[in-house]
Amino acid sequence: MSNSIHPTALVSDKAVLGSGNVIGAYVIIEDGVVLGNHNTLLSGSVLKSGSELGNENTIHEHAVIGGLPQDLGFDSKTASYVKIGNKNTVREFVTIHRASQKNKATTLGNENYLMAQVHLGHDCELGNNVIIAPSSGLGGFVTVEDRAFISGGVMVHQFVHIGSIAMLGGNAKITQDVLPYMMADGNPAHISGLNKVGLRRAGFKVADISAIKKAYQLLFNNESKLEKRLHALSQLDHPTSQHLTAFIHASKRGFHRDKS
Repeated sequence: MSNSIHPTALVSDKAVLGSGNVIGAYVIIEDGVVLGNHNTLLSGSVLKSGSELGNENTIHEHAVIGGLPQDLGFDSKTASYVKIGNKNTVREFVTIHRASQKNKATTLGNENYLMAQVHLGHDCELGNNVIIAPSSGLGGFVTVEDRAFISGGVMVHQFVHIGSIAMLGGNAKITQDVLPYMMADGNPAHISGLNKVGLRRAGFKVADISAIKKAYQLLFNNESKLEKRLHALSQLDHPTSQHLTAFIHASKRGFHRDKS
């Protein structure tokens, strides 16, 4: 199946295109871009050198993928990339910058939904089924695990790690890691409870949610030292407890706490 390319689109003969792609008016595809199959690029979207897309992605009007990282020490001759998986939706005016490290990539997995005017900084890593609402920004080297939900206007500091099925409230200021399964809100942000709606939507059963609630209560019981609480958490016989334990031990910025 051939590609449908609007006559006003500028597509480099050094780009690699699969088949079944629909490339709209005034789209720009630069040298070295790799495009899979059955993608839709709407009017004015830009794929810059170093961008690699899989299959069945939809890139909306005036989104720019693969721009140079906003890193004052970056050498524009450095080879780096943006790598996007399958079935992602990138809405209007989204910007996704390529990595600042040589031969590294800013990455998106599959079935993510980035709403209008979202910015992903260099070296970010998104998993699968992540939703980011309008006008949110992720600094460099941010990692977002599967099924996290980032509300509108959220600003995430560089090097922060956002756990799976975490939910960030609107306009939150995120300067530390956000634990899996939890909700963070406020400026400065704090943990405000479990993301029960997100857990149910992700298919977690009542017993699973009860286990996470037990882990939450244990973790935020400030009557004992954190080291002791983490040891007790690691002894809980549930995969979510093990995930929380590993997440906390790997944290480099510390993690947001509740208000107690």
